[in-house]
Amino acid sequence: MNRAYYSSSIANFILEDTDSVYGKIAGQYDLNNLVKQQSNAWKQQIQLLKGQIEGFKGKVYFEFTIPRMGKRVDNIIIIDNCIFIIEFKIGSKVYDKHAKDQTFDYSLDMNNFHEGSHNKVIIPILVADKGPICQNSYTLSFDNVYETLCSNADSLKQIIVETLARFKGCEKIDVEEWENSIYKPTPTIIEAATALYKMHNVEEISRNDAGAKNLSATSECISQIIDYSKANNKKSICFVTGVPGAGKTLAGLNIANLRSNYEAEEHAVFLSGNGPLVDVLREALSRDKVKTSKENKVPITKKVASSHVTSFIQNIHHFRDASLKDTKPPIEKVTIFDEAQRAWTLEQASKFMQRNKGIPDFNKSEPEFLIEVMNRHNNWCTIICLIGGGQEINTGEAGLEEWIKPFANNYQDWDIYYSSEITDDSNYIKDENSLTILEEKDAVPKSDLHLSVSLRSFRSAQLSIFIQEIIDNNINGARDIYFKFIKENYPIYITRDLQIAKKWLLEKTKGPERCGIVASSGAIRLRPFGLNVKAKIKAPDWFLNEKNDIRSSYFLEEVATEFDVQGLELDWTCVAWDGDLFYNCNKWNYKKFKGTKWQNVSDQNKVKYLINSYRVLLTRARQGMVIYIPQGNDEDITRPKYMYDGTFDFFKSIGIVEI
Repeated sequence: MNRAYYSSSIANFILEDTDSVYGKIAGQYDLNNLVKQQSNAWKQQIQLLKGQIEGFKGKVYFEFTIPRMGKRVDNIIIIDNCIFIIEFKIGSKVYDKHAKDQTFDYSLDMNNFHEGSHNKVIIPILVADKGPICQNSYTLSFDNVYETLCSNADSLKQIIVETLARFKGCEKIDVEEWENSIYKPTPTIIEAATALYKMHNVEEISRNDAGAKNLSATSECISQIIDYSKANNKKSICFVTGVPGAGKTLAGLNIANLRSNYEAEEHAVFLSGNGPLVDVLREALSRDKVKTSKENKVPITKKVASSHVTSFIQNIHHFRDASLKDTKPPIEKVTIFDEAQRAWTLEQASKFMQRNKGIPDFNKSEPEFLIEVMNRHNNWCTIICLIGGGQEINTGEAGLEEWIKPFANNYQDWDIYYSSEITDDSNYIKDENSLTILEEKDAVPKSDLHLSVSLRSFRSAQLSIFIQEIIDNNINGARDIYFKFIKENYPIYITRDLQIAKKWLLEKTKGPERCGIVASSGAIRLRPFGLNVKAKIKAPDWFLNEKNDIRSSYFLEEVATEFDVQGLELDWTCVAWDGDLFYNCNKWNYKKFKGTKWQNVSDQNKVKYLINSYRVLLTRARQGMVIYIPQGNDEDITRPKYMYDGTFDFFKSIGIVEI
């Protein structure tokens, strides 16, 4: 993919004929969608820039790819030691806030995801050619990214001169090195789903640097399994694993997108039992579809958009219920089960079927039933299970073992492929019988089916390992990782004051970045501080609505639990900590609040769910977090000081600083 529709030294750009420059830009564009308005805008941009950057030494780029979501910025100009990100609003008389934010967002993305732009001075400029002269001030926003400056058609040159004088002492940019530096895009799952649904490929929106396990390799491995199964009329199942935030859901969405080919009779579908994830992704895709159709002058209603999206992402329980009523093979030949470890055990599924569906003799776990449904196909099919290790957070969630058990005595003609990690990490399989089944079935291990690096926390790939050390009560190990990999790259602070935590979040959150407060569903005694985990949020509103909406995460009023946020993410979080998991007497203690008091949790499954809840909460932030641990109150028997002070001291012992 070309990084820019046109690039040239400033000197050559000035000399080149306007029509020639325009022809090169337009030649890269889809001519079927090239409207006269866009054509005229490019011509005016060219003419304006020729008059404003003549005499400078550097390079100019038109329609430069911003390394996330396939976005393009109107112009990037590199002169001496500055990167100017320029967005034009031809014909505009005002410096619109949305346009200023858009320009800043592009700059922030370049800073975060384009290696050559790291530690470089980045100056966003919004050019409204008919706007008034604007009094600009240089306000540093984040790293070396400044707040958006404003320019009209005649003041751009003067702004560039002033900027170069201001940053004269900085190291000059090697343009060739800058051009050849790598992208490390890490979109949120919402951005990724939207991009894939618009037919961007996974290479455009995922990292491919040597420091990260390439999502493309995992997607290619899965595609090869599907192709082999289809060509040889085989039925297959493959288990994809990964650390929190490594891109399992993205890999699944990519396969669903690539294999939704009705002519080839593949009919892939992305299925998830995670209700909030399904709701948020569907709502995001529907909103974007409405917006895109309006921009393309063929508007559609939200209802129509939603119906299109439904076939791409479905709730696993709806798929299950439809298969109960209809015993024929499903239309889908490729099914992707997201967070497959959360499918129900035999006991949980049987109770539900008896109580809610009136089926008293249902005797299968949810994984076994779903395998049986796909086995109805006469020829080929492929099941893809996306597995998060240590991610089961609710009663009755089966884990990976329940997907393997059915193959002990049935489905002898199926091929099994699995991530080699599941035999090495106890977070995936704790039952030795499952490993025996894999061995007896000649299951094939594949290293490409494991995603080992968290892309969510792109500032520190070691975050998930750090959290594991905390959960394992390994203070020395956690401290070592913190000072080696976390402290300088991924801000983590602790506080006893919720208002300080909120202030920190709002100061850190820039541009399109998102922040919010999260807490365990068992954090009942956070209520005195205004955090009521029993007040159910509406996940699409919380994750998608704008900053001025009181229902959105930005407003820092509604708190989301592990059930709301699993599989999704924010840029900055406040993790509010309660007494359900507290540190005392050199160990973690597990409690459940019932009635008017805390009770010990001794059931090992419930202990596992509680630990995993905090694992989910502590791995939701892409860029940094503040941990809020309230002050206890010995006069309130439900909030004794020792339940909070021990946890606070634990984090301080690791090296995390109080604010």
